[in-house]
Amino acid sequence: MNALSADTSIFRSLAGRLEVRMLGLALLLGAILAVLSPHFLATGNLLNLLDQSVVVGIVAIGMTFVILIGGIDLSVGSIAGLTGVLLGLALQRFSIPVAIALAVLAGAGIGLISGFFIARFGLAAFVVTLGMMAICRSLAYICSGNTSISNLPAGLGNIVFTSVLGVPSNVLTLFVLYALAWCYLNYTKGGRTIYAIGSNREAARTAGLNVLAFSILPYIISGALSAVAITFASAEVMSIDPLAGTGLELDAIAAVVIGGASLFGGRGSIIGTLIGVFIMVMIRNGLNLMNVSPFWQGSAIGSVIIAAVLVERLLSSRSATR
Repeated sequence: MNALSADTSIFRSLAGRLEVRMLGLALLLGAILAVLSPHFLATGNLLNLLDQSVVVGIVAIGMTFVILIGGIDLSVGSIAGLTGVLLGLALQRFSIPVAIALAVLAGAGIGLISGFFIARFGLAAFVVTLGMMAICRSLAYICSGNTSISNLPAGLGNIVFTSVLGVPSNVLTLFVLYALAWCYLNYTKGGRTIYAIGSNREAARTAGLNVLAFSILPYIISGALSAVAITFASAEVMSIDPLAGTGLELDAIAAVVIGGASLFGGRGSIIGTLIGVFIMVMIRNGLNLMNVSPFWQGSAIGSVIIAAVLVERLLSSRSATR
């Protein structure tokens, strides 16, 4: 009887974990799509799923940091577009590593500006990042002359099409970035500070934590990772468009929310975000395999997002009352 009680306790503990619930949802969705489409579990399609997860997955890491402090970043898509253009221009004068570094620094700098105005002057994150979204998209058009940049060096494609132990380098980079983010959030003072700020900003300040710096840092990370994401996207198609990244902020926010993070801050998991990314990509991929009209795909994805948030809220409420 004691062994049974212990097993039940362990089961309830696992079921109460955010990541386990999200993983269960992902597996259920995968099983449904496998039944609906015989091609879903094909090796080529699974590799395609991983490839499609790279860009939104990298941006979602930065968005997770921002949402954990109770913020929001609507500018990530436009930052991606602008830094992509800057990457294309830099590649005409500098080597590939230098050009990529300059683009990432530009993204981090834009995030620094947004974070500074939000944290230092108490401006609403929604308003500041909305304004930055408009500014960055405008600058992307201006810097590119409203034309695509296609004369990219052939070596740029190597960052996507090179494999390491059979794993494409862009997919490997995705998992490495998630591992680093997970370690930072769970095993460093900075990670604990970010959670503390999202849970109770005033209490974090009273405890002597550097609230200002760690309220700015997530926006810097978000901007830098937007540049990293567009670098991989550009390398894959060997072209850069000033419109690149349009709508990316909505996908990133959706992935983080599906992953169980609270938009009020203080609650969320980087592993949950990764699962949320996979859920988003699986939905789109499955609908494409079933030849569902693109006009209906938005409705399907939106419905799943709302359902996932509702289910998570109900499960969280039940856990809290026990």
